[in-house]
Amino acid sequence: MKIGLIGLNRTGKTTLFSLLTGKDDSANLSGGKGSANIGTCTVPDERIDFLSDLCKPKKTTYAKIELTDIAGFSISDDDRNSGASKFLNDVRPCDALVHVLRAFESDSVIHDAIGIDPARDFEAVETEMVFADLEMIEKRIGRIKAGKKVTKEHEAEIGLLEKCFEHLESGGSVLDMDLTDHEKTITRGFSFLTEKPRLAVINLDETQWNQKSWPNKDLLYKKCFDANIPVIELCVDMELEISRLPSEDKQLFMEDMGITQSGVASLAKAAYSLLGLISFMTIGDDEVRAWTIDNGTIAKTAAGKIHTDIERGFIRAEVTKYDDLFELGSVNAVKEKGLFRLEGKEYQVADGDIINFRFNV
Repeated sequence: MKIGLIGLNRTGKTTLFSLLTGKDDSANLSGGKGSANIGTCTVPDERIDFLSDLCKPKKTTYAKIELTDIAGFSISDDDRNSGASKFLNDVRPCDALVHVLRAFESDSVIHDAIGIDPARDFEAVETEMVFADLEMIEKRIGRIKAGKKVTKEHEAEIGLLEKCFEHLESGGSVLDMDLTDHEKTITRGFSFLTEKPRLAVINLDETQWNQKSWPNKDLLYKKCFDANIPVIELCVDMELEISRLPSEDKQLFMEDMGITQSGVASLAKAAYSLLGLISFMTIGDDEVRAWTIDNGTIAKTAAGKIHTDIERGFIRAEVTKYDDLFELGSVNAVKEKGLFRLEGKEYQVADGDIINFRFNV
């Protein structure tokens, strides 16, 4: 799963990247002129914590998210066009986008534009993505029509692209279009920016966090609601400070600040929901591990996530529900209660399933 952090300059995007990855490369993206920076975020999971304590394995492996901190651009600089162009190119390989929007006030970090207005900044970046998609459509239709022969497939493609163009011009995005599976297969080949699932993170200062108030809050929430974009409010600087505290102090500080879940956990949970992902677990003396799959994945395919030989030689899946194990405290107790299940290859894996795959090759 590749997630891109996007936003204008000086929004705290790179600070969020540091929080999520533990990697401080702010100098690489100073002023939005640097190249995209890549890091890995470990997905917090209380279930893996519990299973690791229970099994005492040699190794514990959490799910991972690949993050790309994409250099921002300014809505006021003279070189805005070149900055926006590079930003758009770096966005294309990402599976989903996290739009970091600045609400925080700071005398030392001056916003590129006049005044703090997350709703305006959201609109600016969304508009750039819409324009990029419109330009791509125009170029593709032009290339087809300039060819020596326009096939029936080309005519169908032009019809779909024109439908996308009209929808984008009317203020929509490719993501919210009602397309057939065949049409979605075609549009995926273009990597439309507005087809990517998006999540908005509002970066607050401590006062705004405590007061739950910031500029143009209602307007931004409406814009995101209309675009089907979930919103998370974070005080990124405060979260970064908390992450650097000794483990025994973190929980106390979070409780004092009214933080029920870390920013990393909140973002990971929202990203999984956004992309329709779940996790199943494997346990043993050697390793306790979380595996990320699409919701609706069948057991045989999930087995292939571990190794292709397990998928090829699949016999059955031995399934324990995490909640049952958590409540009863041991796999043997789960079996005694009759809650241990044997499932075939077509079984749809559920979030939190603990699975041992039987196979023969």
